[in-house]
Amino acid sequence: MLIALVRPDALDPGWPEECSPGPRRSRLPRMESTDSVLAARLGAGDERALAEIVDAHGPAVYRAALSLVGEAAAQDVVQDVFVDLWCHPQRYDPALGTFRTYLSLCARHRAHDVLRSELRRAGREERHLRLLPVPREVSSDERLSDAETASAVRDAVRRLPPDQRLVVELAYFGGLSYRDVARRIGIPEGTAKSRVRLALARLETLLDRALVEPS
Repeated sequence: MLIALVRPDALDPGWPEECSPGPRRSRLPRMESTDSVLAARLGAGDERALAEIVDAHGPAVYRAALSLVGEAAAQDVVQDVFVDLWCHPQRYDPALGTFRTYLSLCARHRAHDVLRSELRRAGREERHLRLLPVPREVSSDERLSDAETASAVRDAVRRLPPDQRLVVELAYFGGLSYRDVARRIGIPEGTAKSRVRLALARLETLLDRALVEPS
């Protein structure tokens, strides 16, 4: 906004020249935002206040988290801390300390939670591994039998009618659902299911013969 300064002597020719204020500019000192002001702005939903807090204290919050967890987890902690501050600004009380102190404590508490969660997960995995049976070594005869079975399955699938062979390959070898199989080849889902059922019934017969009859 432009403000026109009118000299008093322009209104009264008798006004002493030495009393004329002259073309001076006054500058008001910029008021720094205190934690209390920032907290009030944050409580009013001011996103710029949050940005100022992140810029001012983000590095300290990251260092607090990094002292307890790794880099990736520390970044997650920082994000969680500032999201929680935005969602619950009333939890910060300027009378009890600065934003830096409060946010650093929040980061440490959150990092401790992450550590406890990781320890519980590691404990569950260890218990699960202890409950698993010890894998036994597969004999050469078993490997040969598995190879022969796999070969028999592939031969049986190749002997299916083309429409049945296609849905079996997509559903079982391609890992697609019945709905995805139907979309892929442009048929109703019910038709895809029917073809799979027919194919499985035929495969059962073909495999019984292949695995029972001597080669």
